[in-house]
Amino acid sequence: MTDKSVTNTDVLKISVIMPVYNGVTFIKQSLPPLIAMLNRQEVCEVIVVDDSSEDETIAIAEKLGAKVIPSGGRLGPGGARNKAAELALGELLWFVDADVIVHENAAKKIIPNFNDESVVAIFGTYDDNPTAKNFLSQYKNLVHHFYHLNAKKEASTFWSGCGVIRKESFIAQNGFDVATYSRPSIEDIELGYRLISAGGKIILVKDFLSTHLKEWRFLNLLHTEVFCRAIPWSRLMLSKTGLINDLNVGIGERISAVIAGLFFLSVLTTVITGLSSSLVAISFILAYFSNRKLYNLFYRRKGLIFMVGGILYHQLYYLYSSAAFVYCYLERKLVLRNQK
Repeated sequence: MTDKSVTNTDVLKISVIMPVYNGVTFIKQSLPPLIAMLNRQEVCEVIVVDDSSEDETIAIAEKLGAKVIPSGGRLGPGGARNKAAELALGELLWFVDADVIVHENAAKKIIPNFNDESVVAIFGTYDDNPTAKNFLSQYKNLVHHFYHLNAKKEASTFWSGCGVIRKESFIAQNGFDVATYSRPSIEDIELGYRLISAGGKIILVKDFLSTHLKEWRFLNLLHTEVFCRAIPWSRLMLSKTGLINDLNVGIGERISAVIAGLFFLSVLTTVITGLSSSLVAISFILAYFSNRKLYNLFYRRKGLIFMVGGILYHQLYYLYSSAAFVYCYLERKLVLRNQK
């Protein structure tokens, strides 16, 4: 590795990069903690990349104290991050989404993890207290929080919602692949794969926390998880790494997905045949025990009714995620057969 070790005297070498498109509501909440870090000299700059916003994003960001640069057209968050990285002064690029409020101590979590020269990137996780209080927002946030807290410390991917990469390594990999991922998708996961393939190490720092501002509704959550996550990630794994045993695609998750299929099959059988619902009850119990740590988190944070709703929705999540993977598997088989 050619990256230089970073010591505690190098705090001014962190550049914060936030891509924004029509994000006035978000940045009024997410920028002030970062500007406070700038004022405390914990970071050397806070760059907002305005991706051709049509609201007052530029004016508000400048008023709050950020350095604003135009993206030069609708590039999407990946392209906007790439543009800012070229201009950034820091040796470390700290990517923060506009709908993410980093915790007050977040900057202090960065430097110690880069004292190891082999570490090229780190990322954190959402806390368990999102601002949106509807069921799906709470559910999705707790799921993200749980899987990151229970994942391996040495990660197999990268997360750009709140993640830091050595600039030298980022430039060497030509940044995010915006040709393949022209819309927000898994460009951060794919970059993580390239960083690791190049010999780098990515660390998941579990107390590197942030609060999520996004409000999830059923249709936008379903579209995001299927078309922006499950399908492109399945294609990436099938073409590059195969199934990994980490995060929400580990072996335990695959078993839970099979049980989810049995649960929905039992429900369908009961509805069609009118037979006893005992099979539904048994499969529901199996579903609970297959991922009881997550569901117990639902119960501790939000109570029994939320837990039951969370279990049921998570079975649906397993169903459409598995369907997306099967679709991509068959798609790849067809493509490979046609190439022969």
